[in-house]
Amino acid sequence: MSKLYDEVVLDHIRNARNYRVMEGDHRIGEAVNPLCGDTFTVFVRVTGDVVDEVSFQCECCGISMASASIMTEWVRGRRVADALAVKSTFLAAARARVVSAGDDAPPDHEAVLRVVAATPNREGCATLAWTALENALTDSGSAVA
Repeated sequence: MSKLYDEVVLDHIRNARNYRVMEGDHRIGEAVNPLCGDTFTVFVRVTGDVVDEVSFQCECCGISMASASIMTEWVRGRRVADALAVKSTFLAAARARVVSAGDDAPPDHEAVLRVVAATPNREGCATLAWTALENALTDSGSAVA
């Protein structure tokens, strides 16, 4: 498995960005994968129509952690509609087993998509945080994925 996770993925596992509970006013989205037991809570602060801050907490595997870490950096500073569009693009790439989520995608997410392409059963792991993000951005609260 260590050969499957390149240095980018391992760095996001060991040094997850924005892995914390958000203080102050924020939205919360949750998601659970009952097949593997991964759970996510994503915290989002939106000002006007812009995602100002994103953080997360989880009980999850490494690929879930890496994907969430990269996701928080990818959507910060975007308009809500743009963040949801990025989510749709990433999910489509994961489902199609391609290693690019478009020209706008950070190179780090290609590492996550390579894992999904090599081991399709990890798709749910890579996409769960994105489900929680969508729930936070649309005020849906929580979902089972």
